[in-house]
Amino acid sequence: MKPINQNNFIMKNKILLLGAILTLGVLNVSAQPAPLPDCPTGSSTPIGGGTAPIDGGLTILLVLSAFYGVKRTYMHRKVISE
Repeated sequence: MKPINQNNFIMKNKILLLGAILTLGVLNVSAQPAPLPDCPTGSSTPIGGGTAPIDGGLTILLVLSAFYGVKRTYMHRKVISE
């Protein structure tokens, strides 16, 4: 087994930490803010019919990218071991 380079180990941990922070920060995102109670247009709903949550598509994107990363890691390790 190849010895672990200290700088690579630290950099990988920083990248994983940054990815985790960005992922947790995006989980609570909506496309539009909630409508104001005294809207000047005479209605309390904003143009477009309300907020548009993007969490479903974002979750699918994150799951598929995680599977892709696992597959690439598995294939890389398989090539190295041969």
